[in-house]
Amino acid sequence: MNKVVILTLGCKQNKYESDCMANLLKNSGYEVSENLEFADIYIINTCAVTSEAEKKSRQYISKCLKLNDDAKIIICGCASEKNSNQFDTKSNVFSIIGNEGKEKILDYINNSIKEKNELSKVYISPQNPQKTSTREHIKIQDGCNNFCSYCIIPYLRGRSRSRELQSIVDEAKILSTRSKEIVLTGIDISSFQIDGKPALPKLLDKLKDIPCTIRLGSLEVGVITEELMQVLSNMSNFAPHFHLSLQSGDDEILKKMNRHYSSQEFFEKVCLIRKYFPLANLTTDVIVGFAGETEEQFENTKEFIKKVGFSFVHIFPYSKREGTRAYNMEDLPMKVKKERVDILEKVNLELRQKYLSQFENKLGTMLVEEKKEFYEGFSPEYIRCYLDSDQVESGEKYKIKFLKPYKDGMKVELCK
Repeated sequence: MNKVVILTLGCKQNKYESDCMANLLKNSGYEVSENLEFADIYIINTCAVTSEAEKKSRQYISKCLKLNDDAKIIICGCASEKNSNQFDTKSNVFSIIGNEGKEKILDYINNSIKEKNELSKVYISPQNPQKTSTREHIKIQDGCNNFCSYCIIPYLRGRSRSRELQSIVDEAKILSTRSKEIVLTGIDISSFQIDGKPALPKLLDKLKDIPCTIRLGSLEVGVITEELMQVLSNMSNFAPHFHLSLQSGDDEILKKMNRHYSSQEFFEKVCLIRKYFPLANLTTDVIVGFAGETEEQFENTKEFIKKVGFSFVHIFPYSKREGTRAYNMEDLPMKVKKERVDILEKVNLELRQKYLSQFENKLGTMLVEEKKEFYEGFSPEYIRCYLDSDQVESGEKYKIKFLKPYKDGMKVELCK
């Protein structure tokens, strides 16, 4: 039996696709692992969101060959879509397929190909992932039409295209028999459509009777509507966590980024969410130092983050990416960017503690994931829970009482 190791870099979409490839291989008689260890075949599912991610993708080839210098190596994912030549001359690289064609991985293991497949205009992707964690993912769309000026992903994943509704529902039914939670994922799930029309509310309505928690991946704020909120509020299985991609709280910077909203429009959507879900967990991403961001513009972002009251902000110093429209825009010294990251991290900590304190002595539920010093897992609001108990099992859901903020989450106890 040949052994295959699948190494995955980058986003949840890559992870989902890797898990689907793993399932295909297992069903064909291969032994499959996701650990960096001896194997006959290595599949490297690469990332190119930053130049550092692209570099790490290349470095994995030599790491694999140190374990088996006769191994066959298959390269797929965004880094190979962006520039397949960077892998072509590497030793033992047997196939390079880019982002399309992962559902045909068995062919590329047996038949060498070093020409990328053309990005599809319709949804084509591997399906039916192997189970690798307590929380499952379902990919509902691929590609992106937003073309943010700093982002290269639309050029590597193609235009937005949506999976068929019934295919998603059918997979959700299967996954719900083995897991307590499903996350809807994609490059831009906000753009999910049916027959060319926005349809995320319709999809969610079809999932309301699935017997497990349904969680949303990252959202664009434009998808937040009364219709969506009404559908979500009628779902007993919805996890009230909204990750709304902000990037900047300054309107001039938002225009330079080619984001499709103003800070005021963003705030109005936040208010709409809290109208339906007062204790919803709102998290976001912010880029500091973008395109010559001034001190005033940075201050606008800092104050806006406070105004919204996010519970957590993923903060990134801007990194220029060749091939994007922002590549030739003004840049700031990394020292300035890191100082701004540090400032926002202090705000981040204050906001997190403020949000978590609202849950003290309240009742909730927790999906147990792993045992470290305590059992750890997450509530539907995506609050990390720390439980000191020997009466629970990983992968199961329990009723809990929130006690007090602890580390990056809260200490909890089982309800008696």
